[in-house]
Amino acid sequence: MEEFDVAIIGAGSGGYVAAIRAADLGKKVAIIEHREIGGTCLNRGCIPTKALLKMAEIYTCTKESQSFGTIVGNVSFDPNAIQRRKDAVIQRLVAGINFLFKARKIVVKKGNGKFLDPHTIEITSDEGIEKIKAKDIIIATGSEPAMMPAFKIDRKNVLTSDEALNITEYPKSILIVGAGAIGVEFSTIFSTFGTKVTIVEMMPQVIPALKDRKLASMLQRTLIKKGIEIKTGIKIDNIEIQGNGNVVSTLSNGEEITTEKVLVSIGRKLNSTGIGIEELGIKTEKGKILVDEKLRTNIPNIYAIGDVIGGLLLAHKAQKEGGIVAEIIAGKDKKMDYRVVPWAIFSSPEIASVGLTEEEAKENSIDTIVSEFPFIANGKAVVMNSTDGEVKIIAKNDTKEIIGAQIFGPEASMIIAELALAVENKLTLNDIAYTVHVHPTLPETVMEVAKNGLEK
Repeated sequence: MEEFDVAIIGAGSGGYVAAIRAADLGKKVAIIEHREIGGTCLNRGCIPTKALLKMAEIYTCTKESQSFGTIVGNVSFDPNAIQRRKDAVIQRLVAGINFLFKARKIVVKKGNGKFLDPHTIEITSDEGIEKIKAKDIIIATGSEPAMMPAFKIDRKNVLTSDEALNITEYPKSILIVGAGAIGVEFSTIFSTFGTKVTIVEMMPQVIPALKDRKLASMLQRTLIKKGIEIKTGIKIDNIEIQGNGNVVSTLSNGEEITTEKVLVSIGRKLNSTGIGIEELGIKTEKGKILVDEKLRTNIPNIYAIGDVIGGLLLAHKAQKEGGIVAEIIAGKDKKMDYRVVPWAIFSSPEIASVGLTEEEAKENSIDTIVSEFPFIANGKAVVMNSTDGEVKIIAKNDTKEIIGAQIFGPEASMIIAELALAVENKLTLNDIAYTVHVHPTLPETVMEVAKNGLEK
């Protein structure tokens, strides 16, 4: 039986980062994966959706190029070519991870891993069963699309995000169940490529997790302007696939909507079952594995990271946890700080947030300065013809320390990095306002919003 210093179940965003960091710290590492290296993010999530969104953006820019003085004839798109480009991006990045594994002599075990005891994992694959031992074990099994048990998801007419990524013929119409990040991003992709999109969300706003209602409202208005129909505060009572392949969805208000496809994007299900943790007595709560600030379960040598421990289901959060847990195993005094985990939704325009929202600051009785600056007053945004939205900063009134920020506008996912750095390092409005920013650029909005805050 092979023995390792560290074994990791799951080679997704958290798992592969943990493997690489542990190997760099001198550990003998094995990583177990029953699907593709890179996990959901690289193969069925972040990367392929962003590849599709980029191609949708290029298609839109080409159609609108006349307003920039470029005359283009009839503009069309090739769904098969779009898929080839998306797949090429994935393959390139997977190859990169495999190269990093090989360079560090990380052993990849293909198959399903299951605990036999706190130090032994049984790996089942098409080639048979093997067992390995490890001093420390990291659970990084991630999540998968949540299903609607009451309705049939045939993955042909009623889809999850996994199938939606691989469409080679865009439907004339689609109903998207759920207006979270996945639903909003797919609504952008489908509507750009000519599909009539209807979103149904049981909560009263799009992006229900977003506590900044103003930004959620701005996003909703923008989606509607793009021709996307949005129905909030409504549930799906029934989904029925017709003989001709069309799908009839019955809403809680009695309305029936017929579409060619339905996409179910109601969230993610944590992959904590089937790996033997119940038999070991590892504590869970509603499917998530419970860990302490050191990412350790109630069994001292077993750790868990990423989606399977709940919280924000974000690849970069899992990656940070992966690096932290590898260093903890190597004896370093580290812990995960969740105060500063930025997130973004790649709608058009994008939305991003870090730290506290205005509403959360009020809930915590923090006396704040709230400052806003619109993109319409930014030179680069005007040049880009992308002036919707604003940047908002929340700072403490007494010290001017920046404790949160939200952005709705062009390249929000990139601009938020400066504000994440500010929150992480307890920078003040003065620090940002008096830092020279290149002109003309979108990040100038951050400087301007900080200046506005100082004037209050």
